[in-house]
Amino acid sequence: MYRERIREYFDVHFDEVLKSMKEIMLIDSTFQNPKEGMPFGEGSAKALEWGAEFGRRLGMNVKNFDNYAISMDFMEGEPKLGILSHLDVVPACDGWHYPPFDCTVDGENIYGRGAIDDKGPSVAVLYAIKCIKELGIPIRDNIRVIFGGNEEGGCEDIEYYETKEKFPPMVFTPDGTFPVLNCEKGMLHLSFSGNVDMKGSDGFEVRGISAGTVVNAIPDKAECRCVGVTSDELEKAFLQADTECDIEICDSDELSFVIKGRSAHGSRPENGANAVTALLKILSLLGVEGARMLSKLFPHGEYNGKSIGMGFSDSISGEMTCALTILGVNSTMLNGGIDIRFPIDKKLDEITKIITEALENSGFSVDEADGMEPHYVSEDSPFVKALLEVYKDVKGEEGECLAEGGITYVHNTDGGVAFGAEFPDEKNNMHGADEHISIETMKYNLNMYANAIIKICGGL
Repeated sequence: MYRERIREYFDVHFDEVLKSMKEIMLIDSTFQNPKEGMPFGEGSAKALEWGAEFGRRLGMNVKNFDNYAISMDFMEGEPKLGILSHLDVVPACDGWHYPPFDCTVDGENIYGRGAIDDKGPSVAVLYAIKCIKELGIPIRDNIRVIFGGNEEGGCEDIEYYETKEKFPPMVFTPDGTFPVLNCEKGMLHLSFSGNVDMKGSDGFEVRGISAGTVVNAIPDKAECRCVGVTSDELEKAFLQADTECDIEICDSDELSFVIKGRSAHGSRPENGANAVTALLKILSLLGVEGARMLSKLFPHGEYNGKSIGMGFSDSISGEMTCALTILGVNSTMLNGGIDIRFPIDKKLDEITKIITEALENSGFSVDEADGMEPHYVSEDSPFVKALLEVYKDVKGEEGECLAEGGITYVHNTDGGVAFGAEFPDEKNNMHGADEHISIETMKYNLNMYANAIIKICGGL
């Protein structure tokens, strides 16, 4: 009924949307040293105040929860729908071609930290409210917008918010993927260590390894220092390993080399080329026992943990993933990190027990393990069906529920689902250099959220 009027509104007002995106993206809202009244630092607090001021201009009832989070109510009464997003971002990294803390339109894309995660989508939510108000579209039930300031740092923001205020019965976040992401696998992050034999054949010895920086990312680089091998012998082992990676060798008194792979999110290891497991395969071919033991547990090119005794899958969430993402060796002391995403029919304790026993049987000790149970909302729920209808109306095509290994902002929220902000197979460089959202996708966000609000809360 209102779909065409809404689309025309956003076409006319898109320059205003870009202006607001620039305002919030100019704020460096990465985690900073806490200050009094600013639990996540000054930048996060400034970003939340920006959101609060926008809500006040829209006439919304704004609450600030001690700069952990803010909420904004559309009208009086208990809210039927909650929209949960975050205004903090991950730090800038190397390799940007655009100013990371700015909003730059170049061609068909909008560049800057937070463009897709989650500042751009948060702006889309606010303009969805603005559009509904300015077009005078009747709304029957209250909508609550909730912005947090610490999603990237562990979600202490929402934990605090929930001690003060409960979530509405229906919640979506623009922190995932269209059409509707209703199934999120369980997650286990585990660190381990052990004394291992890093000597190989004919005097070859590994003196040091450094690979991977964070547990939830497939490493694109693995550095190794060694003695007792020539560059020709190393090159031969590299070719024999056939890993899809590249190698750079620096031949000196202590030979060093770097395996270069391809990075990917830890929940999608198949999209990368794991430099750690490639290195282990090469070192195994050179007779290094410690590398052979780990390579047996984490064969290069295997992503599902079958060699550890897992390899689980189910009909809803699909196949699990298991990736060795961090490896460090200093003399004979080895330490590592593992990222596991498991199906919804498994429990965290079950997965933890399997991986722990496999590591201990190979001589390693688990140092720390932390995880989350799976999250699932039935595709038959009226809420999910309503969002899928909105997707069909706006996009012009049927949409299906998705399952992913990634963790969204509603992972621990009963009944919560992700609705956007990206489409499957889009490569927006989230958390990386030149993070961006396309103009087309941003317009879809605007239209999706306005129509979703009307679908769920509209009418008199």
